[in-house]
Amino acid sequence: MRAVFRSVSAKIAAVVLALVATLAAFGPILAPHDPLAQNTALLLQGPSFVHLLGTDALGRDVLSRLLAGSPVSLSAALLAVVVGLVLGVIPGLLSVYLGRAFEWVSLRLMDTLIALPFLVFAIAMTALLGNGVIQAMVAVGVLISPAFYRVSRAAALTASRSMYVEAATLLGASTAWVLRRHVWRHVLPAVAVTAAGMSGASLVIVSSLTFLGIGVVPPTPTWGGLLATDLQYLYQRPWGPVAPALLIVATVWALNALADALRDAQTAKARRVVAEEPATESLPLSIAEPEVSR
Repeated sequence: MRAVFRSVSAKIAAVVLALVATLAAFGPILAPHDPLAQNTALLLQGPSFVHLLGTDALGRDVLSRLLAGSPVSLSAALLAVVVGLVLGVIPGLLSVYLGRAFEWVSLRLMDTLIALPFLVFAIAMTALLGNGVIQAMVAVGVLISPAFYRVSRAAALTASRSMYVEAATLLGASTAWVLRRHVWRHVLPAVAVTAAGMSGASLVIVSSLTFLGIGVVPPTPTWGGLLATDLQYLYQRPWGPVAPALLIVATVWALNALADALRDAQTAKARRVVAEEPATESLPLSIAEPEVSR
């Protein structure tokens, strides 16, 4: 972690994510007004001391709705990442150790999921199971699971070919023990990088779905829903989409910057380990190739 936070962008990303986490935890408490309260006398008002970001078409305080919608938007993205991690990492690890049949089936399944379009699959899932956050995020998690599968499988394949893993297997160690003791420590850094990157992608997908009214039923506030509402009255409130758009962009940038810092730290550590390995010294010619007497 010290290597990760040597980067200036990683430090800035950590500060941004800390602020976003604060909004997710205390956003509804910090809201100055009721996010659902309507006031027809204050429709489409500009920023003021009472309403810092103005009001929407129903007279609701935009800042309060933005703060109240933070937990839903961020927790939905986190739920999608957790679903994708579970559905991707576990099959990715097991595909290395459960034989050719499981490997072939899991690879074909992941190839099929990659070919499915995100929005169409999410709409189909919500139409089948109901328009809710859990249903939509499970659909998103299923579609991002191939990214976790490929990363975890590649790292597990590399670790499984190590001599100490082969030695443990020859000594009778079980597959579960080898995975827990030796393989997981090599898979975890790659999974962490993928999770950080997929969190940003999931937030964009969540915002897109809520922008279309999928996953969250109005009047529940979300960042994507605020964007959709503000765009309908862009001529009356041209500044309306700025705040939710900046929150989405800043959060996605911070997650991607953190993912880049994690990847760079992992690459630097791998290079340092390779550089510290003792070089094999060549034997003298008199020992390696003894002179043959004529």
